[in-house]
Amino acid sequence: MTTAKDTPVQAAGCVLWRRSPVDGGLEVCLVHRPKYDDWSHPKGKLKRGEEALPGALREVAEETGYTAEPGAELPTVCYYANGRPKEVRYWAAEAVAGDFTPNDEVDRILWLAPGPARARLTQPRDRDLVDALVCDSPV
Repeated sequence: MTTAKDTPVQAAGCVLWRRSPVDGGLEVCLVHRPKYDDWSHPKGKLKRGEEALPGALREVAEETGYTAEPGAELPTVCYYANGRPKEVRYWAAEAVAGDFTPNDEVDRILWLAPGPARARLTQPRDRDLVDALVCDSPV
Protein backbone atom coordinates (compact mmCIF):
# COMPACT_ATOMS: atom_id res chain seq x y z
CA MET A 1 0.00 0.00 0.00
CA THR A 2 1.36 3.41 -1.00
CA THR A 3 1.10 6.16 1.58
CA ALA A 4 1.60 9.90 1.32
CA LYS A 5 5.05 9.42 2.87
CA ASP A 6 6.00 7.20 -0.10
CA THR A 7 4.81 9.65 -2.76
CA PRO A 8 7.69 11.85 -3.92
CA VAL A 9 7.45 15.56 -3.24
CA GLN A 10 7.46 17.24 -6.66
CA ALA A 11 9.77 20.22 -7.08
CA ALA A 12 11.49 22.10 -9.89
CA GLY A 13 14.33 24.52 -10.37
CA CYS A 14 16.93 25.90 -12.70
CA VAL A 15 20.64 26.11 -13.09
CA LEU A 16 20.53 29.85 -13.71
CA TRP A 17 23.35 31.22 -15.84
CA ARG A 18 24.56 34.37 -17.53
CA ARG A 19 27.55 35.71 -19.39
CA SER A 20 29.91 37.65 -17.11
CA PRO A 21 29.60 41.42 -17.54
CA VAL A 22 33.40 41.54 -17.05
CA ASP A 23 34.84 38.94 -19.42
CA GLY A 24 31.88 37.21 -21.11
CA GLY A 25 32.61 33.89 -19.39
CA LEU A 26 29.88 31.58 -18.13
CA GLU A 27 28.61 32.30 -14.61
CA VAL A 28 26.19 30.21 -12.56
CA CYS A 29 23.88 31.70 -9.93
CA LEU A 30 23.88 30.06 -6.50
CA VAL A 31 21.43 30.91 -3.73
CA HIS A 32 22.16 30.90 0.00
CA ARG A 33 19.30 29.70 2.17
CA PRO A 34 19.77 30.89 5.75
CA LYS A 35 17.28 28.33 7.11
CA TYR A 36 19.65 25.53 6.04
CA ASP A 37 22.86 27.60 5.78
CA ASP A 38 23.52 26.03 2.40
CA TRP A 39 24.33 27.02 -1.18
CA SER A 40 22.18 25.51 -3.90
CA HIS A 41 20.41 26.15 -7.18
CA PRO A 42 17.10 28.02 -7.09
CA LYS A 43 14.32 25.45 -6.70
CA GLY A 44 11.15 24.77 -4.80
CA LYS A 45 8.05 22.67 -4.38
CA LEU A 46 5.43 22.82 -7.09
CA LYS A 47 2.01 24.22 -6.27
CA ARG A 48 -0.97 21.92 -6.69
CA GLY A 49 -1.59 21.41 -10.42
CA GLU A 50 1.46 23.47 -11.45
CA GLU A 51 3.56 22.19 -14.34
CA ALA A 52 7.27 21.70 -13.65
CA LEU A 53 8.78 24.27 -16.05
CA PRO A 54 6.52 27.19 -15.06
CA GLY A 55 7.14 26.21 -11.43
CA ALA A 56 10.91 26.23 -11.98
CA LEU A 57 10.77 29.70 -13.53
CA ARG A 58 8.51 30.95 -10.71
CA GLU A 59 10.99 29.69 -8.12
CA VAL A 60 13.89 31.39 -9.93
CA ALA A 61 12.01 34.69 -9.92
CA GLU A 62 10.99 34.35 -6.26
CA GLU A 63 14.43 33.35 -5.01
CA THR A 64 16.72 35.46 -7.23
CA GLY A 65 14.61 38.32 -8.61
CA TYR A 66 15.56 37.33 -12.17
CA THR A 67 13.36 36.36 -15.07
CA ALA A 68 14.86 33.54 -17.08
CA GLU A 69 14.72 32.07 -20.56
CA PRO A 70 14.56 28.28 -20.23
CA GLY A 71 16.84 26.04 -22.24
CA ALA A 72 17.55 22.33 -22.15
CA GLU A 73 16.13 20.12 -19.44
CA LEU A 74 18.87 18.85 -17.15
CA PRO A 75 18.94 15.60 -15.15
CA THR A 76 16.22 15.09 -12.56
CA VAL A 77 17.57 14.77 -9.02
CA CYS A 78 15.97 12.39 -6.52
CA TYR A 79 16.77 12.26 -2.81
CA TYR A 80 15.18 12.03 0.62
CA ALA A 81 14.27 15.20 2.52
CA ASN A 82 12.60 15.09 5.92
CA GLY A 83 11.97 11.36 5.56
CA ARG A 84 10.17 11.65 2.21
CA PRO A 85 11.40 11.09 -1.32
CA LYS A 86 11.81 14.30 -3.30
CA GLU A 87 12.05 14.59 -7.08
CA VAL A 88 13.41 17.84 -8.53
CA ARG A 89 13.29 18.54 -12.27
CA TYR A 90 15.84 21.08 -13.49
CA TRP A 91 16.38 23.20 -16.58
CA ALA A 92 19.25 25.31 -17.80
CA ALA A 93 17.95 28.88 -17.81
CA GLU A 94 19.58 32.12 -18.89
CA ALA A 95 19.02 35.12 -16.63
CA VAL A 96 17.58 37.83 -18.87
CA ALA A 97 16.59 40.63 -16.49
CA GLY A 98 16.24 41.38 -12.81
CA ASP A 99 17.90 42.32 -9.57
CA PHE A 100 18.31 40.37 -6.37
CA THR A 101 16.64 41.56 -3.18
CA PRO A 102 17.34 39.54 -0.02
CA ASN A 103 14.28 37.82 1.49
CA ASP A 104 13.43 35.31 4.23
CA GLU A 105 14.11 32.33 2.02
CA VAL A 106 17.29 33.52 0.25
CA ASP A 107 19.59 36.09 1.83
CA ARG A 108 22.44 36.06 -0.73
CA ILE A 109 23.20 35.01 -4.28
CA LEU A 110 26.55 34.54 -5.98
CA TRP A 111 27.44 34.52 -9.66
CA LEU A 112 30.42 32.19 -10.07
CA ALA A 113 32.31 30.50 -12.89
CA PRO A 114 31.50 26.76 -13.12
CA GLY A 115 34.57 25.55 -11.16
CA PRO A 116 34.09 27.83 -8.15
CA ALA A 117 30.31 27.21 -8.31
CA ARG A 118 30.87 23.45 -8.04
CA ALA A 119 33.16 24.01 -5.05
CA ARG A 120 30.68 26.30 -3.25
CA LEU A 121 27.61 24.06 -3.63
CA THR A 122 26.77 22.31 -0.37
CA GLN A 123 25.28 19.09 -1.82
CA PRO A 124 27.39 16.92 -4.14
CA ARG A 125 24.24 16.08 -6.16
CA ASP A 126 24.00 19.77 -7.16
CA ARG A 127 27.53 19.70 -8.61
CA ASP A 128 26.43 17.21 -11.28
CA LEU A 129 23.95 19.82 -12.55
CA VAL A 130 26.77 22.32 -13.15
CA ASP A 131 28.60 19.62 -15.12
CA ALA A 132 25.45 18.92 -17.13
CA LEU A 133 25.04 22.62 -17.88
CA VAL A 134 28.63 22.95 -19.09
CA CYS A 135 28.84 19.64 -20.97
CA ASP A 136 25.35 18.95 -22.28
CA SER A 137 23.76 22.35 -22.90
CA PRO A 138 24.59 24.85 -25.64
CA VAL A 139 25.24 27.84 -23.33
